[in-house]
Amino acid sequence: MTRKTKALRYLGGMSGHGVVTHNGETLAQADFDFDGYFNAGGGVTVCGEIHAPPKDLKRLFGRSDLQLLTDRGLLLDLSFLDSTLGPGSDVAHVDVTGKLPTALADWRH
Repeated sequence: MTRKTKALRYLGGMSGHGVVTHNGETLAQADFDFDGYFNAGGGVTVCGEIHAPPKDLKRLFGRSDLQLLTDRGLLLDLSFLDSTLGPGSDVAHVDVTGKLPTALADWRH
């Protein structure tokens, strides 16, 4: 039996500044740095980091109902990957979903 593997293709990176929101209300300003991948069977997958002042990040960490409105106008859903946030940390790892760009031109290489 031969299994076909689905190729994972690196789209590139996306970084910038945005605001973390909940139901349209701004909760914190954040910088982000994401990497995008395309899988023919699953579409676009994005993960990376958000950077925010430690007091803001502590308040946001672990919530499942957050979105990032980027400086390019993308509204992306965030979910935290780590189970704990280090004391005074200003960075957190996230999975990103939502209306993600699929064109290579939308990603930096």
